[in-house]
Amino acid sequence: MSTEQTINDAMDTLIRTRPGFWTRSACGVTRSLGQIPALLDRNAYSVETSRVRILLLGGLTGYQADVDMALHALELFAGGGDSLSLRIALSAVPCANPDGLRLNVAPENGAGGNPSSVYPPEGKYYYDLEDPEKRYLWRWICFQAPDLMIELQSGDSLNWEFNQAAQSLAPGLGGKSISGGQGLLAALGSGHPDGLGTVPGLRLTATDEQLPRELGRLFSMLRQLDMLGKSKARQTLDARRGRPKTEIAKALATAYGHTFDPVVYTQGVPISGRLRLHQLEPSSDNPAPDIATMLEGFAMAGVPEDLAPSGLASVVWGDELAYSTGEARYNELVIQAAERFESRGQGVAPRPCDPDFRTEDMFMSGAILGRAFNITGNAKYIDILADFILSGKIQQTHGLFWHCRSAAYYWGRGNGFAAMGLAEALTYLPEDHTSRSAVIAMYKRLMDSLGRLQHHSGMLNQVLDVPGSYLEFTATCMMGYAMARGIRMGFLSDEFKTVVDLAWQGVAERVDDIGNVVDGCASTGVQNNVRDYLDRPAIFGFDDRSGGMALWFAVEMERLARGI
Repeated sequence: MSTEQTINDAMDTLIRTRPGFWTRSACGVTRSLGQIPALLDRNAYSVETSRVRILLLGGLTGYQADVDMALHALELFAGGGDSLSLRIALSAVPCANPDGLRLNVAPENGAGGNPSSVYPPEGKYYYDLEDPEKRYLWRWICFQAPDLMIELQSGDSLNWEFNQAAQSLAPGLGGKSISGGQGLLAALGSGHPDGLGTVPGLRLTATDEQLPRELGRLFSMLRQLDMLGKSKARQTLDARRGRPKTEIAKALATAYGHTFDPVVYTQGVPISGRLRLHQLEPSSDNPAPDIATMLEGFAMAGVPEDLAPSGLASVVWGDELAYSTGEARYNELVIQAAERFESRGQGVAPRPCDPDFRTEDMFMSGAILGRAFNITGNAKYIDILADFILSGKIQQTHGLFWHCRSAAYYWGRGNGFAAMGLAEALTYLPEDHTSRSAVIAMYKRLMDSLGRLQHHSGMLNQVLDVPGSYLEFTATCMMGYAMARGIRMGFLSDEFKTVVDLAWQGVAERVDDIGNVVDGCASTGVQNNVRDYLDRPAIFGFDDRSGGMALWFAVEMERLARGI
């Protein structure tokens, strides 16, 4: 039996011991495409819980004895009954270096890296050829934001160590300041990890025989004394999540939508978002005059002839700017863009869409052809759109979409493009159109599948069928927007409100007060294999693609909340 299967079997046994408390998950992907296993408490990401959230970490070194100790600790906790589990939400990463364990090269990982070395890891998220585990662990732990992290190591000499944020726990345990100031626990305990706040951390080195007594001391201390509140990291996430949707939208609108160079949808969507936000908040400063000035040269010249669909979708703001300014000439830009889509016959992708039916084109065409139909009432636009959506045949029976016909991979943002394209199409597709029922069926199958695959944090993975692939920002925004739009307009049931609220929770936690975002996948064309999709860079900071999608999502969520 493989090492991975042995650990998974042990976690499954623990889940059966405490039914309803734990779920098996993954928090990363190694260079060998193995998963970094995780055991999640039901309240690991809960907003309302009063339980203390603790994360147990084992096997960072890749040594079998450390993994065994972590699994033993979980067994002890499970055997503690309600006196522990009703007060403590314990999640765990029992083997943080599975390749090192499997290949017997601990403390290295078999790819030239060492997951227990210097933290925080800089750059190369998540495509480091030697040390991917460090990047996955760092980001996952920071945004899981436990109130306390406990690392376990097997050793002959009993020793408790604490990081800077856990000094209050030291006297009760007889601990000392943690050695190795560049390790994971030390980095979590100082400064503002990932722009959030500190996480208190303890390291217990002990024999397996000493483990029950020492954990008993810790849990007894935590149970009897109110000495461990929310970590600063968790407080920061609470504060971000607690902001009104319009406040988050205003932060995004301040950061994004202020340029139209290059002419591409990643610039057009946030411009549209700024106009949508003002419609919600008419007492705020009207951005339309500034936007009109910025776009004047483009509007005078008209839509260029040689734009790809991603460029044609850049004018999604056209009808909204026409409404805001009262100038119909901006509607003409939408119509010009729609005229670039030419039918090549039924069952064939229209020009200039990719003949291989890429999911990106579902959004690009849906956003423009739907608006053009709404402006003109000309059925040719909506007919081209409906035929394109139904002809692709890249949606699988379980609901997810391949990236295109020649790329049978379930890329997160690729399915986000499909979700948004279907939602945009259904926004404009007439109730009596012969294709509407088929498009709705496609949309609902996709929403069902995305809802099932949603991570406990609310996010979607970079590759949807690879648990542990990074939690990707844009795909989550796009799913959330498509669901919120469907619920608001009545072509999706209210039962999806739980999914969309959780998606908003994850997104809100990943937008700071000046519009920076966390882990938006960089621009991505069709890739050759799953590894290539996993290795696409994740942007942390300013990203107009992510910011625009988040702004649309925020406004749509506020519209849903207001019932308008």
